[in-house]
Amino acid sequence: MSKLPRKFEDQNYVHFITFSCYRRRRFLEHDRICKIVLGNLGKQLKKYKGNCHGFVLMPDHVHLLVQFQEAGRISSFLREWKHQTSFHARKAIKKFLPRLSEKLPEGDPFWQRRSYDFPIESMEKYREKLEYVHLNPVRAGLVERPIDWKWSSARWYELRQFVGVEIVTTDSLS
Repeated sequence: MSKLPRKFEDQNYVHFITFSCYRRRRFLEHDRICKIVLGNLGKQLKKYKGNCHGFVLMPDHVHLLVQFQEAGRISSFLREWKHQTSFHARKAIKKFLPRLSEKLPEGDPFWQRRSYDFPIESMEKYREKLEYVHLNPVRAGLVERPIDWKWSSARWYELRQFVGVEIVTTDSLS
């Protein structure tokens, strides 16, 4: 997991976060696994007093816009979220996706260790990253419109439909 420069950890920015499944495996093309990832996202946000501003679960990676009430929470949040989802997803794979389970070496991790964190310091950058997140499935050729992707916050923004985790918007960033 990447370490943020101290000045960003000490401030309360919205963070754009990206990380991948280990070796870009397509674990997240399975609904059962996506439900585990989103369910645990909600639990960890509550535990760490965080807000989700947007997300997309792609077949082999995740993009997330997140902010915490207390500065300095991002690293521990990510570590715990990845740990919990990895544990529960591996159990689900073993139980419900035996073909996938057979292909996975026993000691391989679920997530890549590193992640990319980008602190958002302006409304312009916030909108840019949110649009990037929502257009990801379209650019990948998975759907024609962002709202057609099941594992994204795009439907909440356009239709105000619940997307598996509570979404919070921000009207002003300093």
